[in-house]
Amino acid sequence: MRVTPLVAAAALAAIVSASPARAQSLAGLWDASVVVSAGQDKGTIEVPFRFEIAGSGSSVRGSFFNGDEKVTSTSGQLANGRLELSFDEYGTKLEADVKNGQLQGQYTRGTRGAPYPFTAKRFTPSHAGEAKIPSIAGLWNVQVGKSSKGEAAWQLIVRQTGPEVSAVILRIDGDTGAVTGTYRDGKFVLSHFSGARPLRLEVTPAADGTLAVVQNKDNPLTAVRAEQAKAKGLPEPSDPSRFTSVKDPTEPLRFSFPDLNGKIVSNTDPRFAGKVVIVAIGGSWCPNCHDETPFLVDLYKKYRSRGLEIVELSFEEEAQLKDPVRVRAFIKRYGVEYTVLLPGEPKELNDKVPQAVNLNSFPTTFFLGRDGRVRSAHAGFAGKATGKFHEEATHEITALVERLLAEKPTQTSAQ
Repeated sequence: MRVTPLVAAAALAAIVSASPARAQSLAGLWDASVVVSAGQDKGTIEVPFRFEIAGSGSSVRGSFFNGDEKVTSTSGQLANGRLELSFDEYGTKLEADVKNGQLQGQYTRGTRGAPYPFTAKRFTPSHAGEAKIPSIAGLWNVQVGKSSKGEAAWQLIVRQTGPEVSAVILRIDGDTGAVTGTYRDGKFVLSHFSGARPLRLEVTPAADGTLAVVQNKDNPLTAVRAEQAKAKGLPEPSDPSRFTSVKDPTEPLRFSFPDLNGKIVSNTDPRFAGKVVIVAIGGSWCPNCHDETPFLVDLYKKYRSRGLEIVELSFEEEAQLKDPVRVRAFIKRYGVEYTVLLPGEPKELNDKVPQAVNLNSFPTTFFLGRDGRVRSAHAGFAGKATGKFHEEATHEITALVERLLAEKPTQTSAQ
């Protein structure tokens, strides 16, 4: 076959035009970081994390990691050396330019604060340089004195393979997500960022067997192995099933708020009469609520035919109350089929749910019997990164729902 100059020119043009696309391929793992505020008068801190990019062009997607779970963008675009990723259920965006094989840009958080500066370079495996690495695997109690929510202690759950550590702090409102890292220079340096709850954790083993735990430049906290803390009579972590209650358990839990279309939904509506109702306090901005929602979705699918209803009271900032774009994306992301209401802003929590006692955690979940009265309340949610704590919590809640469904309807209706 004779190749004409025109054919040769066309082939060369195709090669040239394809070269930028190949050069722009960002697929693979990246060592990334964001720079966040460390708190009032504490400056900033860099939080490293692993990030993954797949696809190209308008099919490009990016994923954060929370332990073994992925948080993947809902849409993306890679063109002309610029990467744009949207995480609609969080109302956030990652925008970065490709410069010398690296990424530089920012992670914007809608109306929830200033953007985080973002950088990333290609992932390279690290090799441990320490000869002797202390073992810190296990369960620890972190003594916090008195937290902003009134807790005296948190739980620190640590998994370790040589120098590699994956840990999570479990508080009354839920967990930090999996913080991962390695041992170097006498301490474990761990971090987490999955599009939310950025955390840098430094854990230093002490000669007495305790750990000094520093979060984002905060003052060091002391962690004691759980069995030793109990033997010494140290304060224990708060029980999520006892932390929040109601003023009068003989009264039905009342609610009357608009749904996303402005229609008022109340506890006295016929649809709830004689049914077991879960009232979930949350918000689309809340990472632990993102952890809880898939579990609630599964519960609803499993038990709605037996008389279970779920009502989400989604407390959102003013912009979302006016135009709940992020809330709708949240509902779509998790396939929520139960009722979602918009009571107000997070700061209005106790005004909107005045029957509750010690209600200060997102999420908090109330379990109502067929008579509309609160039979149990559960503060926070232990996500999958907590391992057995997640399994135990979901098992206990499922068993509670089954017990409530097994009860016969009474003549008392929600008032």
